Amino acid sequence: MTQLQSLRGMVDLLPEAMQRWQAVEDAARRLFQRSGFLEIRTPLLETTELFCRGIGEATDVVGKEMYSFSDRGDRSCTLRPEGTASVVRAALQHGLLSQGPQRLWYSGPMFRYERPQAGRQRQFHQIGVEWLGADSPRSDVEVIALGWDLLASLGVGGLELELNSLGSPEDRIAYREALVRWLEQRADQLDDDSRQRLQVNPLRILDSKNKATQALLDEAPTLADALSDASRRRFDEVQQGLDTLGIPFRINPRLVRGLDYYGHTAFEITSDQLGAQATVCGGGRYNGLVSQLGGPATPAIGWALGMERLILVLEAASEADPQGPAARLTTRQVPDAFLVNRGESAERLALALARSLRQAELAVELDGSGSAFGKQFKRADRSGARWALVIGEEEAERSEVRLKPLHGDGEPITLKLADLEGLITLLRR
Repeated sequence: MTQLQSLRGMVDLLPEAMQRWQAVEDAARRLFQRSGFLEIRTPLLETTELFCRGIGEATDVVGKEMYSFSDRGDRSCTLRPEGTASVVRAALQHGLLSQGPQRLWYSGPMFRYERPQAGRQRQFHQIGVEWLGADSPRSDVEVIALGWDLLASLGVGGLELELNSLGSPEDRIAYREALVRWLEQRADQLDDDSRQRLQVNPLRILDSKNKATQALLDEAPTLADALSDASRRRFDEVQQGLDTLGIPFRINPRLVRGLDYYGHTAFEITSDQLGAQATVCGGGRYNGLVSQLGGPATPAIGWALGMERLILVLEAASEADPQGPAARLTTRQVPDAFLVNRGESAERLALALARSLRQAELAVELDGSGSAFGKQFKRADRSGARWALVIGEEEAERSEVRLKPLHGDGEPITLKLADLEGLITLLRR
């Protein structure tokens, strides 16, 4: 019988990897809580219309990459390709915006049908923040700083913030007209993909990966040339705020992001930890999205980071600095004790002892194999625990537990099983 395999681009997260993921998620959760952001969880499956209206039908995500199908009620459904539209939909559906500005964060799987590669799968995972109802340039700075500080605290090295302003809708209309006129005169020099985008979504040409097109764009008009005075002042305030916080940045006039709902501030945080600069976090302001989805005009800003890419970056960072914070995150967690036991009476006592120690918030691995002590001690050594707790038939008869140090010098210690407090104190040293 043929062995079943996971679908291409759908990757299993095995226990060793999950410890790293959980460490990152815990660090993010603590930072968000300190910053007043509350967690929201939305369904994996949404109506296709949500993403067509929110992301934009002319984007690659909607046009080429979504997992969409009709359900038994003949409704077009889509596995969510990103988190922002779902968060906004949920806020509107449940009346959250009537309660004032909402600081929200989320995590979970997203789905896009694209070619799998390192750090990018068809099922991928994001952590993101959305601040709905925030309008000031200072809120842009705070949200950017939140992403920067999270990555720095995790030990990601070589961070660089790239920044741009996409201006107001009026600015983008003016720029789009100027860019299209300029590109139409040079259409024969564009790659095939860019020629298709010229009439549908010309701003996405700025993000082309084709080297010849990128060289051509060096001479193209920039968004900065089309910004109104108000948009320029706003962008200046964002830059001043980042300077105040000591967060370095580089203006990238080609940074447009891939989704239609962005306007004004757009940004990406990259790292050179993998060699070349790789984006680990990106986002921006999306003041028009709430009204596009049927709500009142509401300013908003947010970002998302890709967990798969971030884990690769953290693994590289831990290799570069084995004593640094990234190495501590990627180090396998070890139990406080490994409980070796053999014999009918010993196994009953060991089960009860393990439960009591776990209720005292100690991590205890209980060997349930019933194999010879030699094999159990080998597993205890591999666990990394400081102590082996040993209960054999002799210890069971005397209602005792023997503590054997697994690393370094030290003599075995014997305690009565009734002296649970003494055992807990010893294990916590």
